[in-house]
Amino acid sequence: MAAANASAMVRFVFVVAFLAAAVVVLCAPREGVALVAEAAVGVNWGTVSAHRMPAPVVVDLMRANRIARVKLFDADQAALRALMGSGLQVMVGITNEMLQGIAASPAAADAWVARNVSRYVGPGGADIRYIAVGNEPFLTSYQGQFQSYVLPAMTNIQQSLVKANLARYINLVVPCNADAYQSASVPSQGVFRPDLIQIITQLAAFLSSSGAPFVVNIYPFLSLYQSSDFPQDYAFFDGSSHPVVDGPNVYYNAFDGNFDTLVSALSKIGYGQLPIAIGEVGWPTEGAPSANLTAARAFTQGLISHVLSNKGTPLRPGVPPVDVYLFSLLDEEQKSTLPGNFERHWGLFSFDGQAKYPLNLGLGSPVLKNAKDVPYLPPRWCVANPGRDLNNVENHLKLACTMADCTTLYYGGSCNAIGEKGNISYAFNSYYQLQKQDAQSCDFDGLGMITYLDPSIGDCRFLVGIDDSRTSAIYSSGGSSRMRFGLWILAFLAIGFLQIGVYL
Repeated sequence: MAAANASAMVRFVFVVAFLAAAVVVLCAPREGVALVAEAAVGVNWGTVSAHRMPAPVVVDLMRANRIARVKLFDADQAALRALMGSGLQVMVGITNEMLQGIAASPAAADAWVARNVSRYVGPGGADIRYIAVGNEPFLTSYQGQFQSYVLPAMTNIQQSLVKANLARYINLVVPCNADAYQSASVPSQGVFRPDLIQIITQLAAFLSSSGAPFVVNIYPFLSLYQSSDFPQDYAFFDGSSHPVVDGPNVYYNAFDGNFDTLVSALSKIGYGQLPIAIGEVGWPTEGAPSANLTAARAFTQGLISHVLSNKGTPLRPGVPPVDVYLFSLLDEEQKSTLPGNFERHWGLFSFDGQAKYPLNLGLGSPVLKNAKDVPYLPPRWCVANPGRDLNNVENHLKLACTMADCTTLYYGGSCNAIGEKGNISYAFNSYYQLQKQDAQSCDFDGLGMITYLDPSIGDCRFLVGIDDSRTSAIYSSGGSSRMRFGLWILAFLAIGFLQIGVYL
């Protein structure tokens, strides 16, 4: 009997030890990717691209660079599946176009939460922390189109979260453009636009009651781009020869000035202590005279160092933003160029996850790591046929550049100086890759030809597209491996607890 008890006790100790080890393995991040919970810097993951990497490859890219926070502009299902078990803190988005329906129908809100949140959270799931209700819905150019739907939509989504027992874990926010507030001259005179004072006051009350931050998008680049009188050094973080003096406070960069203008506006409606998060901030790498690799690196590195120093701003000394989401993780070559060609070039990485410049995110690595296992199409390109007269190429160029991205060919672009034939070849190839290397898409009435020799010239890179047929295979074979491993461990946990019950 004693021997039997001893044997049972040994088995009991073994099971307990196994369970403890299993919990540690289940909760630990991947080897070599120690996510830093205290880090304030995250990224925006946009998907307006015809050359989209598989979502699991993008998630692995963020993990390899120890990025612990990611903001989505919608509730992309592939992205959310890939984020399950990743350890990244996630903000999902409700698009502006969905606000009216959700505002009018609690059932629609319930369905949205069930489909885009509940199914992805839980053990081994996605760590969803925020839901963005709209994206810059108060933007002046929208002329109030979405304004009346924001708070009713928030109310319905909040009630849906309560029903789903998720309200304690997930906060609602509304990313606002900086045009929601203004100042006649200095930050201390900051006020909200007259047409927004009532709704912003109600929004601030909602955020304050739930402990959520006021989310704002700040773009010093746009201030520089839109005004020839804007001091260039004031857009960066190395000090300015044109500081803004506001009583006892002196501002040496546009970011702090803009941030404190918001602080002043919030103070005037009674919410001066409301936490603030930066939903978007960044600098493009081409598409305008001030958009280049050197400027982008200087701004982004300066911003990160400034935020992580915890210096805060003159109106909030020692209190930096609670989160800063860099815009953007990847280039998006299908975005509208109406604001400028730079709109397609905000990424820290190119569309295929290749770092554009050295950057220390303050998360343990002095440089960015490139994406791995990118499923490229075969290494072939479409170029102008050197044996043909190219005098009648204009219509073909118009077609190629209307459909595909040719913004790097224009002034301020990395391919601006490759010559006329180079321009034609670049346009042909962009269209050819957009069409997934369909041989007919390189015909151009005989003016194009396929080559297996990389035609890239200096800094001008001729792209090779992403193989969509391999994207689904990567997801099915590797993208859900973390979730499958978690379920395997959970099964052993269940068996182990049953065994403990038997021993006891």
